Amino acid sequence: MTSAGTSLSRGPAHVWSRVRGVLLALALLIIAGVVLALMRSGEQHGRLDPRSADPNGSRAIAELLKERGVSVRVATTLDEVTTAAGPDSTVLVTAPDLLSDDQQTVLRGTIDMSGGRTVLLAADAASLDALAPGVTADFPATVRALQPGCALPEARRAGAVSLGGERYVIAGSASADACYFRDGLPTLVRLKNSAGGDTVLLGAADLLFNARLADEGNASLALQLLGSRGHLVWYLPSLTDPSAADGDGSDGGDRAEEEADFLSLIPSGWLWGTLQLAVAAVLAAIWRARRLGPLVTERLPVAIRASEATEGRARLYFRADARDRAAAVLRSATRARLAPLVGVPSREAHSPDVLLPALSARLTGDAGGLRDLLFGPAPSRDAALVLLADQLDALEREVRTS
Repeated sequence: MTSAGTSLSRGPAHVWSRVRGVLLALALLIIAGVVLALMRSGEQHGRLDPRSADPNGSRAIAELLKERGVSVRVATTLDEVTTAAGPDSTVLVTAPDLLSDDQQTVLRGTIDMSGGRTVLLAADAASLDALAPGVTADFPATVRALQPGCALPEARRAGAVSLGGERYVIAGSASADACYFRDGLPTLVRLKNSAGGDTVLLGAADLLFNARLADEGNASLALQLLGSRGHLVWYLPSLTDPSAADGDGSDGGDRAEEEADFLSLIPSGWLWGTLQLAVAAVLAAIWRARRLGPLVTERLPVAIRASEATEGRARLYFRADARDRAAAVLRSATRARLAPLVGVPSREAHSPDVLLPALSARLTGDAGGLRDLLFGPAPSRDAALVLLADQLDALEREVRTS
């Protein structure tokens, strides 16, 4: 026979009221994460990829080059680049800083021997020493429309373009053309190579984006820099490239650089998203945390029936799963009421050595379970707590009628 539900039973409505807040918070976090991921995907997908029509893709400039008879070949491995490079080709390296030391050495040898043009986008100290000797990077600047400020024919024909980003410092011994100055330092540098070719450093890649190509003279400069030869090798460095693995692996510094390169591949949006989730978790923990400290009594403005106060307090214990505290209150109140009935002073009511012998002398039946009943451990389940309350009531009735 099943027992009827009580006001303290854990029914579906009670469980739902306990978890609905957490479920709602989780749903909002998931929705926010999906929205942020979709927004970020629109910004990062196909970045500088000549096959991508996204705002940060580069399909527009690739199509314009093809219309002018320039073949565009996408390369994702260094072997493809070294095979295709030659005096009639331009090699565009979209992420030179992601190349390992060995890859940079191989690419530098290709630059010196090919006699063609190499364009490096946003190269900084991680790649300049190997790919553009004699040039160092200063603090980067924001991208904005800049005037040529030099005699380089390509720059003079293009006029103002969207540049900035990395700013370069040219050593006195280096023979170079410097253009598009920002705070006194160039953001476009052209270096002549030993085999008759040249290397062009662009401080930012914005002028190649689909969304920025029509701004200022971006299209003109991009077409001149990338279309000066009949073939364009568009190099998109990839982690799947076998040449990305260093040959030695025993140097701890090299491993640290590889880890830094790997971390640089993680979009910044995911880092901000993780930080936001951490802050949300801390706020949720503070919101759900129990307030510690003793209960504060206050004078009530209206009279409340004892049964309502008892049930309300029981509900508080129930919501907090405080069976130990509830059992301690029930036992303490029972001992306080039993002590004067068996002739035990109130100050000795909670001493088992004094109260239990007096109770045993008053009761006629077996009193072996009195210690566990009045001074035993806290119940581990709600049903055991209800049983304890019933047994305490029965004990008090027996003492009063004996």
